[in-house]
Amino acid sequence: MKNILIIVPDGGMLFESTGIADILMQANRLHTEGLTQPRYSVTVATTQPHQVIHGQSGLNLLADHRLAQLAPDETRDTIMITGRGQSEDEACAVTDWLRLAAPYARRVVSICGGALLLAQSGLLDGRRATTHWRLLETLQAHFPRVKVEGGPLYIQDGPVWTSGGVSSGFDLTLALIEEDYGFTLARDVAQDLVMYLRRPGGQLQFSRYHLNQARSSGPVSTLQTWILSNLAADLSVEKLAEHIAMSPRNFTRVFSRETGATPARYVAEARLAAARHRLEQTTETLEQVAVATGFGSSLNLRRIFEKQLHLTPGEYRQRFHCRKMA
Repeated sequence: MKNILIIVPDGGMLFESTGIADILMQANRLHTEGLTQPRYSVTVATTQPHQVIHGQSGLNLLADHRLAQLAPDETRDTIMITGRGQSEDEACAVTDWLRLAAPYARRVVSICGGALLLAQSGLLDGRRATTHWRLLETLQAHFPRVKVEGGPLYIQDGPVWTSGGVSSGFDLTLALIEEDYGFTLARDVAQDLVMYLRRPGGQLQFSRYHLNQARSSGPVSTLQTWILSNLAADLSVEKLAEHIAMSPRNFTRVFSRETGATPARYVAEARLAAARHRLEQTTETLEQVAVATGFGSSLNLRRIFEKQLHLTPGEYRQRFHCRKMA
């Protein structure tokens, strides 16, 4: 039997921890012939002195233990952290305990913002890791030794697993079951719970559109606004530099300093964001979307989507289109 300790900081989304526990318990219920004990034993711990975990929804969860009551040198199969908590004191309580406990666990797992606590404990140094897309820049900025990746739903690097936001922890949990007990059990758990064992289109977080904006008003900020209204135009560095009367070299330096992105990267991200928006909100053909957003043809649009999002434009529209278009 594999014992799983789930550490649930206060103030997060409780369905992360309870959903993971339900998935593991479903693994216990299936194919029990010949089993002398359950596959998983789940324990929930909190940093709170009263053992009540307050969820951001207003609902509460009663933990099995206070984290301070648990011996860190006890042998454990898996330690999971769901979220990063609401205070520095709580974060330190978790990370201090985790530094002592990690050597005695087979694997350590984070869900969503829990990656920040793994990083703070030093467990992510030199490792690939992910977290919720809103926290990717924070993770990289505060912990430069972590190899942060923004795309995957979850990442395994040796004994350490990290996942993206919220429900991606369920994808990770199915992957843990598959690693522990094989494909068939993981597939059957997914089917019983009406989940994807592996989501179509690859394992990818879909962040909202995030375009680097100039730090202050001025020529660069004005140019960014113009770019968004003229995505089908020639947006080469030379043309953009000419638009605000700069040399290409000086323009690239100033634009990168003001926005944190090169002109080419900004244009590429702006075009992709606009294409995503049109696929979500309009019934335009793929060719119309491609032309309007500066990709030129549906073939180029498809290539970019497959490279950046691991989906075709048609598959993206099917998954994210506005319901009124159905």
